[in-house]
Amino acid sequence: MRLLPICRRGVVVSLLLLLLWGCDKPSNKAAFTLNAVTFAALPGWQTDRQSEALAAFGRSCRKPLSSSLAVLVKAADWDGPCAAAETVANNDDMSARNFFETWFKPFAVSGKSGAEGLFTGYFEAELRGSRLPDGRFKHPIYRLPDDHVSVDLSRFDPKLAGRHIVGRVEGGKMRPYHPRGAIEKGALAQRGLELFWIDDAIDAFVLHVQGSGRVILPDGTVVRVGFAGHNGLPYRSIGRALIERGALRRGGANWDDIRGWIEANPDEAASLLAVNRRFIFFRELDGDGPFGAAGVALTPRRSLAVDRRFVPYGVPVWLDTSWPNDLDVPLRRLMVAQDTGAAIRGAVRGDFFWGYGPKALAFAGKMKSRGRYYLLLPRDAAARRVGS
Repeated sequence: MRLLPICRRGVVVSLLLLLLWGCDKPSNKAAFTLNAVTFAALPGWQTDRQSEALAAFGRSCRKPLSSSLAVLVKAADWDGPCAAAETVANNDDMSARNFFETWFKPFAVSGKSGAEGLFTGYFEAELRGSRLPDGRFKHPIYRLPDDHVSVDLSRFDPKLAGRHIVGRVEGGKMRPYHPRGAIEKGALAQRGLELFWIDDAIDAFVLHVQGSGRVILPDGTVVRVGFAGHNGLPYRSIGRALIERGALRRGGANWDDIRGWIEANPDEAASLLAVNRRFIFFRELDGDGPFGAAGVALTPRRSLAVDRRFVPYGVPVWLDTSWPNDLDVPLRRLMVAQDTGAAIRGAVRGDFFWGYGPKALAFAGKMKSRGRYYLLLPRDAAARRVGS
């Protein structure tokens, strides 16, 4: 997710205080290992439609492709693959497969818990809203407030790469930002920050979890909104909270179960949603979308959200997991790392972008599949990795 400038006029930030407040910390690199394998070792490699992934990869090539804390990929490593990708014929899976086999080398990923991890799904939320409030449209989604500050601590010290802090300016001082519960009770009201007004509080909450969505206005116009920032507080799953309360059973907390519980217990809805103290701010988008944290439009069923500490944006990822509606059916395909999320934490962890609409919601809401993945590193970066 993009960070705003590290300071605003009149604000002096104490590095010591920032560290005491707490930051996102990169994991121990020893908990992340890459082992070189062959393309023949990738389950299902010969049967995928790699041309679909090539189109997604090409979108990343139009943006600066970055490294991660665990995997070094230099800017020059992308020059050859990105130039070659433009010469591959559209919809030609054999040519696309040859392209990836020529310009990339696969590596099996393992984390502190081994090679297997969790893969969930997300989608582009679809909501009904208005630019003005009324008796039906009364749940606001907000643009980024002018007192919001996001600080990249590496600007103070390179050793703090990967750490940042979010807060707000009050009386010339930086303080933690308002949690969800306070914002829902009106902490940002009367400031003209409302971007749209939504007709359903649960749908608005889903938008916060997904990070982007389509708002259908009363005249039928569809407007896309995307992530603009967050309040810096940690994400907490309301499904997990319901399990801990005994309201839902473990393994029975997919989105349909959660929504059903909320609708059956409307008096407790607000307190449940406030369990997730993280709050998302949005911006209106033009053109293609939704946009992932890498700054490119996501491709349904080909874009993957990853833990940015381990996986570089733009890297192709061979996914080996199972379909959410039938865990006995393999889901194996080439994805591209183009997004991240607060709940996507770990060396072997991914969030599968399903697109938008009822079918995407059905798959995303049920996906909680175990599996593994392989990073396809540009061959120059791979050569350094193997030779190190």
